[in-house]
Amino acid sequence: MSTRFNGRVAFVTGGSRGIGKGIAKRFAEEGAKVAIIDINEEALTETANEFKEQGYDILVKQANVVNAEEVEAAMEEVVSSFGSLDILVNNAGVIRDNMLFKMTDSDWQQVMDVHLKGSFNAARAAQKYMVEQKYGRIISISSTSALGNRGQANYSTAKAGLQGLTKTLAIELGKFGITANSVAPGFIETDMTKATAERIGIPFQELIKASVSQIPVGRSGKPADISNAVAFFADEASSFVSGQVIYVAGGPKY
Repeated sequence: MSTRFNGRVAFVTGGSRGIGKGIAKRFAEEGAKVAIIDINEEALTETANEFKEQGYDILVKQANVVNAEEVEAAMEEVVSSFGSLDILVNNAGVIRDNMLFKMTDSDWQQVMDVHLKGSFNAARAAQKYMVEQKYGRIISISSTSALGNRGQANYSTAKAGLQGLTKTLAIELGKFGITANSVAPGFIETDMTKATAERIGIPFQELIKASVSQIPVGRSGKPADISNAVAFFADEASSFVSGQVIYVAGGPKY
């Protein structure tokens, strides 16, 4: 692995499992100091121990992205421990899937809060440090569901909203050496897609098989596929790439 992120500090929300953990690992492997916030304390401890065993610089903190004060306090701690905050990955997410007529107010609100308010809280807190140092990379995890997906009125809306936030951040923050981009994963094998299989009442392997049949490259996605795209956006050399959404889905999404 390269050392292109040597001296950089990456802050990943919801980074203790799945895609978030894959992203955090990629940064650590390439030399970055990594900070993770998550609400899952058990998974956080597990990930911290795993990273430390591999010799990576990691700081973990239990925090809820919906609470702006908790996010700000976590970032303050990261900057005082690691010296800067160079890369923010807005990855924290939840699903509360249901058909529109069955979707409750709280199903809707919780998805909006975690994805949109959480990303807003993190971006607003991070830009303060990034503007000061005249450098930053903000990467938000959207989804192919942003283009619409049955049973996901809440999630689709939130993931589309993240693309709008990304483009606005790119416009506002560009002059400070900060880029903002978005990665929109297709079907990725994670705990979240396992939960989808449970919801629709089929074995996970069956869901994978059904998904792969629709994917031009003929395989399902893994967290490493997403961390690869995130690392491209986070690279110092990608300074002329901003306000973009890249679909990592094994084929085109229209």
